[in-house]
Amino acid sequence: MKRTILRLVLIALLVPVPLIQAQDTIQKTKNQYKIEALKKRKDTVTEEEKALLKNEVKAINEKLSLKEISEDEAKILKEKAAKKRALNIENRMAIIDNEIELLERNDEHYIREFDKGKKRIEIVINDEVDDAEDCDFIGIITKGTDKPKKYDKRTVSSPVFAIGFNNAVIEGQKLDDSPYKLGGSGFVELGYAWKTRLLNNSNFLRLKYGVSFQWNKLNIKNNQYLVNNNGVISLEPFPNQANVIKFRMTNLVFPVHLEFGPSRRIDRDSYYRYSTKKQLKFGVGFFGGFNIQTMQKLKYRDDQGNKNKDKLKGGYNTSNLVYGPSAYMALNWVAVYFKYDLNPFFKNQAVSQNNISLGLRFDMN
Repeated sequence: MKRTILRLVLIALLVPVPLIQAQDTIQKTKNQYKIEALKKRKDTVTEEEKALLKNEVKAINEKLSLKEISEDEAKILKEKAAKKRALNIENRMAIIDNEIELLERNDEHYIREFDKGKKRIEIVINDEVDDAEDCDFIGIITKGTDKPKKYDKRTVSSPVFAIGFNNAVIEGQKLDDSPYKLGGSGFVELGYAWKTRLLNNSNFLRLKYGVSFQWNKLNIKNNQYLVNNNGVISLEPFPNQANVIKFRMTNLVFPVHLEFGPSRRIDRDSYYRYSTKKQLKFGVGFFGGFNIQTMQKLKYRDDQGNKNKDKLKGGYNTSNLVYGPSAYMALNWVAVYFKYDLNPFFKNQAVSQNNISLGLRFDMN
């Protein structure tokens, strides 16, 4: 019995040896992989700093051509930029060499970087940002993002979302007398917009353009629904008591606005940007596009008390083209938004009905 226990103890002591050896081998392989990656990284340091220096020199030459600085000042700035980049190369090389030495001596807990897939991620303090704030920030960058910034970025872009109230302007009728509920009728717009500065040395005037989907919904009053009688669209009493009667048009449109308002110029070492943050801005323009779907939605109970939900698509003689003026007044990324359809809802009618919308628009540029 004692011999059996002794054998088990010896086995327990000996079994971890190959496991420890295997773990050491795996760790050495990991470290070797990271060492090779760091050596390759050294090859790109000089090229990256040269590219950044080239961009800084370009920015200095831009200032010189605009007579913002003299030739002597330009020469001093170029020498300063060259010295900074040379020191950057020296420091970055030293950092990489130190990391290699740490990996060769120690395990992975001592390294100052970590890999995620094939990307190298670093924690950095950066004072060259593209936003409107004059402050440093701590952020995360991945390998390949350390590229020279474009000196003058004239075009920016962002998604656009708008939501608000919707109704119809009917010829010879007040808005208060509309057959569509003021509170229940609304619109939603979702799209993408670009904004381009129009002046060389000022950001007061911008052209904003994009593409959007618009959903215009009308909630019909008094248990009425839309009926097509040989091309004549009219409201008639619905034969059952309905809980919901709504008419919706889906449009694909291309808005264009001329935006104007003050902005603030932010100068960095190698680029400059304009910011409209905390500035009041106005946009006036036009949209045009296509009606891609119409649908009337009915929710009601039949004579037997059964719930029914009908979606009647098409057949309402609606205008194929949609177009009209639009405007907004914005502060930061929120705007009061107005649009009006010059095309009538329904074609060739004795009385025209035109969509009108008022709401809020959200976009980041």
